[in-house]
Amino acid sequence: MTTHPVTLFTGQWADLPFEEVARLAAEWGYDGLEVAASGDHLDLRRADEDDAYAASRREILDRHGLGLFAISNHLAGQAVCDAPIDFRHQAILREYVWGDGEAEGVRRRAAEDMMRAARVARKLGVDTVVGFTGSSIWPYVAMFPPVPAEVIEGGFEDFAARWNPILDVFDGEGVRFAHEVHPGEIAYDYWSSVRALEAIEHRDTFGFNWDPSHMMWQNIDPVGFIVDFADRIYHVDCKDTRMRPHNGRAGVLGSHLPWGDPRRGWDFVSTGHGDVPWEDAFRALEGIGYTGPISIEWEDAGMDRLHGAPEALRYVRSLLWPAPTASFDAAFRNQATEGTA
Repeated sequence: MTTHPVTLFTGQWADLPFEEVARLAAEWGYDGLEVAASGDHLDLRRADEDDAYAASRREILDRHGLGLFAISNHLAGQAVCDAPIDFRHQAILREYVWGDGEAEGVRRRAAEDMMRAARVARKLGVDTVVGFTGSSIWPYVAMFPPVPAEVIEGGFEDFAARWNPILDVFDGEGVRFAHEVHPGEIAYDYWSSVRALEAIEHRDTFGFNWDPSHMMWQNIDPVGFIVDFADRIYHVDCKDTRMRPHNGRAGVLGSHLPWGDPRRGWDFVSTGHGDVPWEDAFRALEGIGYTGPISIEWEDAGMDRLHGAPEALRYVRSLLWPAPTASFDAAFRNQATEGTA
């Protein structure tokens, strides 16, 4: 494979100071970070208004020999389209986004923060922002009580109306948005991803963050997703999923059980210990010409992250073998041609 920088997503490390996360990642051998706009890692409003603060984020990375390959604004993105807006959002949003909690005001400020993320990305020399979109129609996912088709169509129209102005700013900054296909979002599986692209008329700025973990338990082929959306894979996050044996009790929706509970039908595990076909996936990424970072996201409730994060790095690196040399490729093709003559 082409050599890819392997990065650590800092979202699950926001309880630690940014300096500490950078130190740990460097000691473990990571090439860089996917920095989340959480904790003290990256305050987007401050970075947008204060060049010295933005430079300080870069200085910390430079001092530890780390690159910056993407920034994440998942949490604000979630509030752009969500309905209802409630206590869950207050728990994840910065105070300047939450404000007085009035729903439409929260959505407006969340949209402004996504625009801010594009400007900060450009200021930091990054061309990809990763995140969520939220969805006004996710509460209707079970489609019961029955939901009229026009309600679902209205949800995609709402997504387009709220996100097109955001994407206009991304266009102006030369930055792409990589939406993570994930439950709770406008695009959460294969066909909803198709429909989301249709809603915004396939504008180039909007693509996908390929993270196979939530595809697996929905019975979506993560490798096929790479192939079918080859021109839209803008970023890669690595989380693994293990599907537990269905013994007549465990369901794929999780039964409102917490992560790590053995009664769940599926759970996150450390990279390489679950059911994601990583080798096939990385070969597919190579096949579509993906050259960006491979970002490790840590959510395994059964393993300490200080042990698991370096272990995951070793596993991913073990799959990033060199691509065939040009001379080998030419010899192989000549041999194949001779064999069919």
